[in-house]
Amino acid sequence: MQTFAQTVTQMSTTTKRAATFLDKGGTGKTTSAAHLGVALAEAGEDVLLIDLAGKQGDLAKHFGVWEEVQEQIDEGDDWPNISTVFAEEWDQIATKLGDAAVESLIIETDEGVDLIPAHPGLDSLDADLGNIDDARERYSRLEQFLDEYIDDSYDTVIIDLPGLTNNVSYNGLWATKHVIAPVEMGPFESEQAAALRNDLEKIHDRFNVAVELAMVLPNKVDRRTNLANEYLETFGEDYADAIAPAHVPVSQDIRNAADDGQTVFALEEPSTTAERAREAFLENASALQRRLDGSA
Repeated sequence: MQTFAQTVTQMSTTTKRAATFLDKGGTGKTTSAAHLGVALAEAGEDVLLIDLAGKQGDLAKHFGVWEEVQEQIDEGDDWPNISTVFAEEWDQIATKLGDAAVESLIIETDEGVDLIPAHPGLDSLDADLGNIDDARERYSRLEQFLDEYIDDSYDTVIIDLPGLTNNVSYNGLWATKHVIAPVEMGPFESEQAAALRNDLEKIHDRFNVAVELAMVLPNKVDRRTNLANEYLETFGEDYADAIAPAHVPVSQDIRNAADDGQTVFALEEPSTTAERAREAFLENASALQRRLDGSA
């Protein structure tokens, strides 16, 4: 049997993109982005994570670099930042600053992934984008940035999007063309997953832009409850082509690791549930890469 690393090595070198998104907060989008990114990095991938989920900087906190980011903001050394790349002037800024324009956006983490952290400028970004009359121009700013400034440097880019549908999340969907939808086992998440699938169809019908539901990722699953088992089966039936091969179990270690600024991959003495979560993210990362590569 091939190892995950061997599978990744044989894949296309074209940069792959995906976004974690569901029109609901608290389903584990940031946790999923962080852990899938680290799983890919452990297999030898060059991975960039981009936090568009809001100024709170949860991805940076997840990797223990938020204090560094906050210090840059407090000292006024936070320009350019992730919100800047959406500006009409970005190309001029990049030309003037050269390689430093993009390099200054990126922070290295201790777990093998690079990160473009969130910034307070994201607060006004939705409204700023809303002022662009042409819809294609409004929704393609991030895609243009990735095409011209990122793709040559990374194997995979994963973007953590806001937990609501707005101009920022549409930019992420448009730019990546692939969605990872973490879902908890409940009726509201089931409704939101169905709404997401309908929204992706509307994007295709309106703009002729195909955005694929690449992975429905059951998260925080407690197999000891009948409700979790019922919804796990339902998601598997309703999203047979997109369901993740492994569910992520509920684990206090995941929360504790995040509070300590790391993923469960960095734990020296993981619990049984943390070990199962590691294995699930590794298996799901392998499946995600095959799907993004078009080989599954």
